[in-house]
Amino acid sequence: MDLKERAALTKNAAIHLAALDTDTKNNALKAMVDALRARSTEIVEANHKDLLIAEAENLEAPLLKRLRFDEKKVAEVVAGIESLILLPEPVGKINSETELDNGLNLKQISCPIGVVGVIFESRPDALVQISSLCLKSGNGTLLKGGREALHTNRILTEIIVAATTSVGVPANWMELLETREDVNAMLALDESIDLIIPRGSNEFVQYIMANSNIPVLGHADGICHLYVDNEADIEQAIPIAVDSKCQYVAVCNALETMLVHEAIAVEFLPKYFEATRQYDLELRGCQKTQAIIDCKAATDEDWKTEYLDYILSIKVVDDMAEAINHINYYGSGHTEVILSTNPNHANTFMALCDSGNVMWNASTRFSDGFRYGLGAEVGISTNKIHARGPVGLEGLLIYKWKLVGHGHTVAPYANGEKEFTHKRIR
Repeated sequence: MDLKERAALTKNAAIHLAALDTDTKNNALKAMVDALRARSTEIVEANHKDLLIAEAENLEAPLLKRLRFDEKKVAEVVAGIESLILLPEPVGKINSETELDNGLNLKQISCPIGVVGVIFESRPDALVQISSLCLKSGNGTLLKGGREALHTNRILTEIIVAATTSVGVPANWMELLETREDVNAMLALDESIDLIIPRGSNEFVQYIMANSNIPVLGHADGICHLYVDNEADIEQAIPIAVDSKCQYVAVCNALETMLVHEAIAVEFLPKYFEATRQYDLELRGCQKTQAIIDCKAATDEDWKTEYLDYILSIKVVDDMAEAINHINYYGSGHTEVILSTNPNHANTFMALCDSGNVMWNASTRFSDGFRYGLGAEVGISTNKIHARGPVGLEGLLIYKWKLVGHGHTVAPYANGEKEFTHKRIR
C-alpha cells in the first residue's frame, strides 16, 4: 500500500477519532501506559540496536544523546501520558456562545485539526509524546522519524497501535513512515494532511515550508537568551544560568547566548566561570567579556548559532535596551530570560522581547510542554498565527461554529422586520 492510500485511511480514521468520547480516549491512553511498561525491556533492547548502529556511523554527540531511550526515558514518557489523562477533555469545549436572536444561538466549539504530519529526528520519546497528544485531541497522525531511531520507533508504534485499537480507537489512526522518500511524498498530500510539524534544522524547516501547500507549524532554531540585569541577585542567578545551559545541552530550550549588564559583569562572570568548570563548558565572549574571564573570542556568527553542545556565547551589554535589541535581532523567538530583582525591569523585558516564551528568574529549561502542564508537546512553535510556544493539546485544536435555530431565516433581518440581539452568553 502506497503512502497516499495509507494517508487516506488515516484521514478516514481521524473523522471517527474526532467523535470518540473521553472515556474511550483515556482508556486508550491507559492501555498505552500499561503496554509501554510491560514491554519496556524490548523497547530498550531495540534502542540499544539503534545506538550501536549510530555509534558505528559516528553520529554527532547531541543526536546520540537524544537518541538514547532507556528505562528512565520510558518512565518519563509514561509520566507524560498519565498527566495527559488527568487533563480535561479538550474536544467539544464551548469557547464562546452568543444569542443572535431569541431561539437562535451560535457556539464556537473546539475540534481536532484532522491529520497531523510530524517529521522529527533522533528522539524516540517524541513519537510517544506526539501520538498521545494527537489521540487525546482527536487527531490522526503520520509520523516520520529519523532512520537512526528505526528499530525504536518501530516497536513503539507497534505497541501504541496495538494497545489503543484494542480498546476501540479506529485502526490506522497512526502511521509510521520510514524512508526519506516519504517526506517528499507527505508534502504533496494536502488532500489528506491538514498540518505539518517539522522538528529539525533551520534548513530542513525552510525546505518543508517552501515545498508544500500544507500549513506548517514549528520552529527552526532554539537560540535562547538569558539576560543578567544590573539588579540581579547573583547567588540566585548563578544556578539559574548554569541550569539553563548545562542541565541538558542537546535540546532547543537550552541557553545559547548570555547577555550580562556591564555594572554586574565583573562580579558575575568569574563566579559563573567557576560554577561551570565541572561541565568543561567552552565560553566564547565579546571583548569586554574576554577582559574579565579567560575565554575564546565570539564572532557575529556565534550570536546566530544554536550550539546544542557545551558551548556558550557571552556578551557584556551597556543596559537592558541593548540586551533586548540583541535578542530581537539575533533570536529565533523561542525563549528569553531576565534575571533581576527589579519588577519594572522584568516586566519591560518580558513585554519587549518578541518571543514565544519570556521568563523572569527561572531557567530556560522550563520552556517545555510537560513542565507547563500541557501533558507533553508536539514541538515548540515560534509562529505568530495559531499556536505559539510549547504546542500541547490546545495547539492541536481548531474550532467550528455551531448555529442552532428554530426555523429562522435571514429575510426578516435583511428587510428590517427583525433585529439581532447579539447577546453574549459566555
